[in-house]
Amino acid sequence: MVPAEPVIALPVVVLAAALLIDRCIGDPHSPLHPVALLGRFIAWWGKPERYTAGLQRAAGIIFWFVTVFVFAIPAFLFREFAPWYLYLLIAPVLLKCCFAWRSLEEHALAVIEALKQGTEAGRERVKVLVSRDTTALSRDHILSAAYESMTENLTDSIVSPIFYYSLFGLAGAAAYRAANTLDAMLGYRDKRERLGWWSAGMDDIFNFIPARITVLFLFIWFALRGRLTPSYRMMQRDKKRRPGYNGGIVMAAMAGGAGVMFEKPGVYTIGDGGRSLEEGGREILSAVRAVTLMAALAAGGTLILLGTWINSMGI
Repeated sequence: MVPAEPVIALPVVVLAAALLIDRCIGDPHSPLHPVALLGRFIAWWGKPERYTAGLQRAAGIIFWFVTVFVFAIPAFLFREFAPWYLYLLIAPVLLKCCFAWRSLEEHALAVIEALKQGTEAGRERVKVLVSRDTTALSRDHILSAAYESMTENLTDSIVSPIFYYSLFGLAGAAAYRAANTLDAMLGYRDKRERLGWWSAGMDDIFNFIPARITVLFLFIWFALRGRLTPSYRMMQRDKKRRPGYNGGIVMAAMAGGAGVMFEKPGVYTIGDGGRSLEEGGREILSAVRAVTLMAALAAGGTLILLGTWINSMGI
């Protein structure tokens, strides 16, 4: 068990080390990656044909709790019972599995590289990032899909897991990653709708506060860049154009601050597009990096305050 003395510093060191590991090695593509194992478990039970229509909603609730518990409880037990020096060595690797900073950038940049080979190559590459039909996407729509994915996942893949780690430790980050993966695999309005309705709703709840923290950090960054007014104006104007409670506000704040337009053909347009996505892409990338660092600093401060309070209370 971690002794009381380093209880304040240890979580901060773990977070810093996890971010460093992520920047150095990214996301290893391995069937033994914890999230890959989680995905196989969800794929096993998350087949609508396994259940009658009348049981799908109940099955979705029950297996949601089972999945989150199975993924989070090992992290909780490890935090409680591992020697502190072992925790210090392994916890950064486990926490890194709960977020994807470098991978988020790599996927978008891979689309840009593919476009250098032609529109068809870009369409094929962007399929990895989005569920929309890519067969007829133009070059601008391909770039939009890539940068939309980066922007939306700024909350899902970075700010939210760091937020839940700062409040609930390694188990909190693991529980969030399980909930978000459940939504990513089941939360669609197709044959999975009855089975995935609970996963979709819980993901909205989990991301509600972190999405608004992301917007706040974007405002801070764009204020430093002299772009606060267009970012705020676009967030207010276009926040409801994209379905959902959380994605639209982040995308609108980013579009306004970067001066670009995101467009999903036939579904929504967000932003005015004063700059092309080729011009504004670097601004989006800089904003993602800045928000990540701000989230980490805020989490570090939260961990220090919580650790100090816990020590003072003798807990």
